[in-house]
Amino acid sequence: MSNSSSLTQFLLLAFADRRELQLLHFWLFLAISLAALLANGLILSAVACDHHLHTPMGFFLLNLSLTDLGCICTTVPKAIHNSLWGTTTISYVGCAAQLFFFLFFIIAEYFLLTIMCYDRYVAICKPLHYGTLLGSRACAHMAAAAWTAGFLNALLHTASTFSLPLCQGNALGQFFCEIPHILKLSCSHSGYLREIGLLSFTISLGLGCFIFIVFSYVQIFRAVLRIPSQQGRHKAFSTCLPHLAVVSMFLSTVLSSYLKPPSISSPSLDLVLSVLYSVMPPSLNPFIYSLRNQELKDALRKMMTGCFSGAIKFWFSGV
Repeated sequence: MSNSSSLTQFLLLAFADRRELQLLHFWLFLAISLAALLANGLILSAVACDHHLHTPMGFFLLNLSLTDLGCICTTVPKAIHNSLWGTTTISYVGCAAQLFFFLFFIIAEYFLLTIMCYDRYVAICKPLHYGTLLGSRACAHMAAAAWTAGFLNALLHTASTFSLPLCQGNALGQFFCEIPHILKLSCSHSGYLREIGLLSFTISLGLGCFIFIVFSYVQIFRAVLRIPSQQGRHKAFSTCLPHLAVVSMFLSTVLSSYLKPPSISSPSLDLVLSVLYSVMPPSLNPFIYSLRNQELKDALRKMMTGCFSGAIKFWFSGV
């Protein structure tokens, strides 16, 4: 039996016992993280440098890329380190920091996706009021609200979770620090109920955002189907489908991880689902948006062409 005051580290779930598989996971996670860093970095650069993308959607896409980078940089580096060196430990302070930053970025991302849904709703259903409802000040306030909500929720949950006395060992059944797995180590019934209450409040906020997203897209699709020209409908759908795909992937992976029946739960399945919702959305979001957003594709093409031309000129000038 141990308590939280004597705990100095936690044991994370190992991806595999065999050294060959550990190295395979190392290279796989390294490739995913590098691809996510490169893709999100390109989007950040394109939005910042191209004035055609200085729009509300471009501004929110920039913030979304920041949350994606934060999610990847919070969970993946420790997993890469443990797979490379064959360890499973994380310090008590490191676990608390990882939990805080993961909650901060993942909750902020969900609120940003909700705000981006509002952006699409106003652009398609109330186009004459777009400049008024989504001016630069309004966009800055909404983005600040999303980041603040993520910070406050993360702070409350981290403080509540790590104030619990832990007496059920230090082994977490997860490859990163997560609330449900830390709660399993608790021996305080009142503290456990307090954290469950906070989780219920956060889930209620998330459910409210989900209802808003569903309602908005019902209105969006009704408005799009009333557009007389096929070209107009195609353009409207092309601006909505990337956001809808990102929201669907985000929600489906989170819900499948947390709402799966206990009867089908297993360490391997839990590990796969946790990778799906913590690693895959931040990695795939840039590709989903860049595939359908013509302005973003043009900006990326222009930026990469400029960089390539600059490199060629530098090379030949040096020669």
